[in-house]
Amino acid sequence: MTVKVLKVNDGEGQVLLTYKRLAAEKGNERLREAYENKEVLKATVTQILGGGICATVDEVRVFIPASLVSDSYEKDLSKYEGKEIEFVISEFNPRRNRVIGDRRQLLVAERTEKQKELFAKLKVGDRIDGTVKNVTDFGAFVDLGGVDGLLHISEMSWGRVDNPKKLFHVGDPLTVLVKDIHDTKIALSLKFPETNPWANAAEDFAVGKIITGKVARMTDFGAFVELAPGVDALLHVSQISRTHVDKPSDVLSIGQEITAKIVDLNEEEKKISLSMKVLEPEHTDEESAEAEE
Repeated sequence: MTVKVLKVNDGEGQVLLTYKRLAAEKGNERLREAYENKEVLKATVTQILGGGICATVDEVRVFIPASLVSDSYEKDLSKYEGKEIEFVISEFNPRRNRVIGDRRQLLVAERTEKQKELFAKLKVGDRIDGTVKNVTDFGAFVDLGGVDGLLHISEMSWGRVDNPKKLFHVGDPLTVLVKDIHDTKIALSLKFPETNPWANAAEDFAVGKIITGKVARMTDFGAFVELAPGVDALLHVSQISRTHVDKPSDVLSIGQEITAKIVDLNEEEKKISLSMKVLEPEHTDEESAEAEE
């Protein structure tokens, strides 16, 4: 054991030694070198405090503030207890017993390197696996491996999505389509070409076909009926019934399932027209006369 002499005579004729202080001095010297050389240190987290975490290097405690623990805000630091982490010394002042560690800059540097690698090979049209990182009212941010992409609410489905938080949760694995890349911003989509409901429109929504759908929304001039996710057809007010209808809401309601005939299809403009009236039996002249009386 190597020790340091504190006193040659402690008053009782004994030499007073210290091991701890010598180890601390050696530890401080070790940390000074690491600070000056910007060396990456590795140590186990020994304590969780309100404002950060502590790790011990050669008997010297290194404090890492919460803001420097990660490259993103973390409310709960307890998961780091007993975990071995890497960091650099960002501030070294042993006289004030102040040794500050920084893990954040290592994570930022690592993330930047991953971003360069990803952007070098990523292109529009690629399919890539990612993990949902955050969900908002307008979309979801997906971690693609060091780079975040935005999956906008309008790109989550061929159909309508009212609340992204009901579909996605943080940590969900997701395979997405790269829709656009602009500088460091990546736009993602789940509208894969093979799932496009308009791909076989000529067959699926052919004129003359009788089809069932749900009333999705209404206006004064007609009702829009969802035939499939992403495919809405117009049921004009004049095509609801052979009898006069002032407003669609007088006879229809949102969510109501109806059966109608496709009377027009415009694939280029993605427009479909329906008619319920043509499915109703025609009135005879006698019935019409009775109705008028």
